[in-house]
Amino acid sequence: MKTVEDGLMGVKTALDDPPDAVVLDLMLPKMDGLAVCRELREKVNYLPILMLTAKDDVVDKVLGLEMGADDYITKPFSLRELEARIKSVLRRSRTPSADGAKDEAPIIRGRLRIDPARREVTIGDRQVDLTPKEFDLLRLFAANPGRVFPRKYLLEKIWDYSYEGYDRTIDSHINRLRAKIEENPENPQMVLTVWGIGYKFSDEQ
Repeated sequence: MKTVEDGLMGVKTALDDPPDAVVLDLMLPKMDGLAVCRELREKVNYLPILMLTAKDDVVDKVLGLEMGADDYITKPFSLRELEARIKSVLRRSRTPSADGAKDEAPIIRGRLRIDPARREVTIGDRQVDLTPKEFDLLRLFAANPGRVFPRKYLLEKIWDYSYEGYDRTIDSHINRLRAKIEENPENPQMVLTVWGIGYKFSDEQ
């Protein structure tokens, strides 16, 4: 296990030798935890991130999740609790969680191909690099074309959260997913918005 004392060194260390997971404090010198999380998400895909937040600070939790953190733990916490949460994010990042795709058969929707066993996504000949949460969202949608998924369901299914006020977390991840898979993210043809409810995968693919 490696530890560093500032955000800039944290980014450098994680990029030079990607760890199995990152435990990230929000309050860091030189570069804060949110900036570190955003930087790692842009440059390293399959890297579970556990964010440390102040007790009951909903704003920090939402911002951390929007930046791509996989989970958070509030201070103060025990080492046993921290160990359990790390194991949880590692397990969720490696275990498929999409409804309707319980086997390992590839999911093909037009030019989109999802390989659950390898956790790989291709569009035509182009391989698409997705974070674990983006992959789980896309797999869930593509396995159930036409089915509308409310934001609350997505939070509970993909993030294991049931808290209100986290809708922006879903929207932020959907926007990043669309930027990677849609020809024109401003006019998506695969992951569609169902206004006032949530999202669905087009049944025309």
